[in-house]
Amino acid sequence: MRLVATIFEPKATRVVRCLLVNIGKGWTVREMANEANTSVGYTHAVLASLISMGYAKKDERNKVVLLDPEILLRRWAAFYQYDRNNSFLEYYTFEQQIDAFLIALKEKLKDEEYALTSLAGAWLVSPYVRPIDVHFYVKNREEGEHIAKILDIRPTAGVGNVRLVIPYDMGVFYGTRLIEGVKVVSNTQLFVDLWNYAARGEDAAARLREIMERDWGRILTGDPHVR
Repeated sequence: MRLVATIFEPKATRVVRCLLVNIGKGWTVREMANEANTSVGYTHAVLASLISMGYAKKDERNKVVLLDPEILLRRWAAFYQYDRNNSFLEYYTFEQQIDAFLIALKEKLKDEEYALTSLAGAWLVSPYVRPIDVHFYVKNREEGEHIAKILDIRPTAGVGNVRLVIPYDMGVFYGTRLIEGVKVVSNTQLFVDLWNYAARGEDAAARLREIMERDWGRILTGDPHVR
């Protein structure tokens, strides 16, 4: 039986992310391959690895289901290093109000592919730790430079207050949703980005996990009132 070297290698996390974003759903190998945009053979190896490690199992329909989302999420977050896994384009905006800059994202980037993350993303999901900068994923450097022109932000040699993130894998965009008109990564991606991030990222991640656990409880028990 073919297994992967690590379930947290870039393409493998596409499968992990699909499982965590779609809690309670069962998957055939082909369904997951289509959803995660990975080959059938590779997807089979990732799912087999997750089963062999006790993260997932096959249900009575012979579909793969996740067993304990919290354990898998925590271990991925511990493995993943946001600042090391991704590349950054550093920019500066003279707009000092985060809320005003987020409005600019909403109004100016409607037709662009991006996804807010880090503390600014967490702020939109559940205001807890107020961000002092804005991070968002872009597809590549060319797209990042294009978006920077639209936003009229300036490149900087140091660490900027706007960081355009070139992702380690395009799977980071999976599950992106609109919150107050701004495109934000899934809660799963947001959590792993925050966990090892300085400037109170772990605090924001802990707050986010409470929201995720409540949602998981509702889904897994079928009870909309689970808190």
